[in-house]
Amino acid sequence: MTADPNANLKSAPLFDHLDELRKRIVISVIFLAVGLVVAFQYRVQLIDLTKVPLNASEQYRAGDVAVVTQGLTDQFVLSLNISFWAGFALALPFILSQVWAFIAPGLYDHERRWALPFIIGAGFSFMGGAVFGYYLVLPTMVGFLLDFLAGSVTPLLNLRDYIGTVTTFLIAFGLSFELPILSVILTRIGIVNHTMLRKGWRVALIVIMIFAAVITPTPDPTSMLMVAVPLYVLYELGVILSRAFRLPPIEDSADETPALGL
Repeated sequence: MTADPNANLKSAPLFDHLDELRKRIVISVIFLAVGLVVAFQYRVQLIDLTKVPLNASEQYRAGDVAVVTQGLTDQFVLSLNISFWAGFALALPFILSQVWAFIAPGLYDHERRWALPFIIGAGFSFMGGAVFGYYLVLPTMVGFLLDFLAGSVTPLLNLRDYIGTVTTFLIAFGLSFELPILSVILTRIGIVNHTMLRKGWRVALIVIMIFAAVITPTPDPTSMLMVAVPLYVLYELGVILSRAFRLPPIEDSADETPALGL
């Protein structure tokens, strides 16, 4: 049995891609580490920011709500946790630039010009979602939950658990605001198109309403609608962008070949 003389040639591109992927991951981790170090210097201010929504509670303003730590290592672990996510937000544009650098060789020439809009759009979408949740939804939710029993119970909040909940909430909002960017990416790689998204608006609306009900654990419809309406608007924006960035017909793109297939 003779060995295939082209085996090494066939496997070479795969190893080249893996090596490129490793390089981009390492650079992204470095950016994340730098962001973490910078954010760690402002850990006290970051913790104070997460406590601002507590002012929406009458009990907290009256001094009836205590925010405490219960474990010896809680303050250190908490500082690392909040610094990590703040550092991730700082490093996100640079991480996205590495993602684009990895996929760009497999794109057509006319598609590569969208690098800057992709990086800026994804970064601002994430930050916009987090800011929206922090200022418009989180205070209402926190105030409602703390005053749920109208002062008959004095809350004793574990700071680590509280900040973990707030961080998860803001990350969920940030990621949900990436819907338009996700629709463009899935359209460009051929998984979905604007026709599919338009036909699936009913399913999308149901999913969004369920997500809004889960992420806002309050029975009042106002808080849920404050989450659901912007998310559905983002879905509709994703449909528009999917149409704008739809794949060209095969005959129109036959003459164009990517510089490097992924």
